[in-house]
Formats: sequence, structure tokens, C-alpha cells
Amino acid sequence: MNAIVKKDFPAMLEQFKGEIARALPKHLTGDRMARIALTAFRRTPALGKCDPKSVFAAVIQAAQLGLEPDTLGRSYLIPYGGECQFVPGWKGLVDLVNRAGNASVWTGAVFEGDQFDYALGDRPFVTHKPMGEDDPRLLTYVYAVGRVKGAEWPVIEVWPIAKVWKHRDRYNKVGKRHYSFSNEEMYARKVPLLQVLKYMPASPELAQAIALNDAAEVGRQHITVDDAVNGTWAPGPDDDVTDVQTAPEPRARSDAPLRSVAPAAKAADPDTGEIQAGKDSARIAPEDRPDSGAPEAEPPAPAAAGAPAITGLSESQLRILTQRAKNVGYDEPALLAKFGPISLANLNDVLAALKAEADAQGS
Repeated sequence: MNAIVKKDFPAMLEQFKGEIARALPKHLTGDRMARIALTAFRRTPALGKCDPKSVFAAVIQAAQLGLEPDTLGRSYLIPYGGECQFVPGWKGLVDLVNRAGNASVWTGAVFEGDQFDYALGDRPFVTHKPMGEDDPRLLTYVYAVGRVKGAEWPVIEVWPIAKVWKHRDRYNKVGKRHYSFSNEEMYARKVPLLQVLKYMPASPELAQAIALNDAAEVGRQHITVDDAVNGTWAPGPDDDVTDVQTAPEPRARSDAPLRSVAPAAKAADPDTGEIQAGKDSARIAPEDRPDSGAPEAEPPAPAAAGAPAITGLSESQLRILTQRAKNVGYDEPALLAKFGPISLANLNDVLAALKAEADAQGS
């Protein structure tokens, strides 16, 4: 790695471009990924100290979610030590919700001098009239509002800015390297937005973006090029990043993996709609990451006929569900006993309920 760092960043990209290009799906090219990474480097020169493979992996992950880093602030490439982290911005999270079409969300920042009022309870509302100030040092509140289609009332979250920084300081494990110190408003607006998103319908892409954001909070994404290309990234069981709102494990965890007893739907090419082979799996667990070195766990015994089961979930969805369940101490029998059969139809509700239970245990 030391020999690589001595080269300039464009040379590093050129060195690894061919290797990365061989792993890319057809709709992404090595040249395109290199251009995105080079543009990000010009905005953030410290990326030159990162392993170029981690930069490419973060860029590919961003492209797979449709949140390529750009001047719009949909996502960012943030260096943490020698590793590049993909960080979705609040605009990217809003974009993912709006794309799904089942809900709409937005977020705002209140500065000194703005006219601002809100109420919670059974008649929630927010009124905000900006008066032109935009200095991050003069932030007073941040808020987020979400509305599910057909719902009578919105979901509202309002945080005083002091609460945001207290939250950041409580969970920040990378000190002044945390991206909030150079992206104050972006980070501050995203904090209440993430709370609102717990109550919104979540597409697989949104669930993945939130998990990636939680991992970036503690500087432990560890995205590999293969995981970014195949959509198989998930936080490792040792990373403690499933939700930065959650306190340390409240009760004993089970290491038994969750499984899907029916094949997951194959992934479709985002440009052509063509079904791609090789991206479905019958069972997954965080231990199964290619670089973990851990032996594969024995699969659980097949479910009895008529018994509740997990069916039809993709590899990445099973990974996220596994981690959420472990975070509150559920093994597969306990999870199915609580929620009954789990499939794409109710996955978002189950994930939201697990996150809410973890929050309640940590409060």
C-alpha cells in the first residue's frame, strides 16, 4: 500500500482501472468509474491517501444505487484513514424514497432569524419561512417530514441543533475525521430524516443506503469491489453499525443465520430489465462475506410443512434482516414466532419494527 500511495491519484486509478473493469456489470465501464473517482478526488484531495480499490468500490456502490457523487450532494466519498467511505447525503435518501413512489419526504434547516414553528401530537405541523441566512454556525433547528400515500397526517421529527451535535459526539468513533465537521448542514439535516425514514415504506435500495450510512458513521463500511458489483455488501457482525441510534446489545445474540426457504427473485439489469444470473441465494448471514475467513455455518433444518418461514428475499435483504434480528437478540425461530411468515410483502414492516424495538431497548 505504501508504494501505491506515493503515486499521484490519476496514476493509481489508471493502474487499477483494468482490474476493476473486468468486475463491472455491462452498464458501468472502467472509464466512467475512473472519471467519477477523479472528479471526487479533485473535490477531496485526501482520497489520494486511500486504497484505490476502496475508492472504486465506493464509486460502484454509489452508481448501483443511482447516487453517484456529484455537486448536488446526493452522496459523498469520504476518506477515513486509508479507506474510502460511501456516504449518502440527505438529498440522496430523499431521492430514493421519492423514486419508490409510496411516500414523500423532505428535510429543512432553520437558521437564526428564520420564522419557524412546529407541533407534534395528533395534529402535527411544521411552518418554516427562511430569511436568507445560511451560515452553518447559525443553525438552530433541523427537521424532517414524511408522508405516506393515503396517510392522514405526516410524520415529523424536529431536533434542536445542540441535540444533533450531542448525538454525533455520542456515536462518533473517528473523532474530527467524521464527515459532519466539513458537511455540517448535510449531516444535521440527515439526522432527523433518518428518524422519519423508520416509518416510511423502504425499498431494498433505501434499506441498503441506510445501512451503508450507519456503517460510515463509525468508519467501518469495508466495501469490496465484488460486494459493490454484486450487491452483497452488509455490515459485519463485529462492526456494531446496524443503527447508530441503538445502544450496545441489550441481550444475548444468536449466531444462527437466517435463511430463505424459497429462491429469491433474480436481480434485473437497471438499464435493460434483463434478468441477471448469479445474484440470488437461498441463505445468507453476515459471516458469509467473502473476506471473513469464517467457515460456513450449517444451514438450519428445513421448516416443517405449514410452519412460518422466510421466503423470497434477496441475498442483501437477508443480510440486513439477519443483522437487525441479531441486534435485538432474535434467532430465526424467535423472529418467526413474533412476526410469522416473512416475505417481500411485509419485509419493510418487520425491519421497521426491529429498529423500533432496538431503539426502545437502548432508550
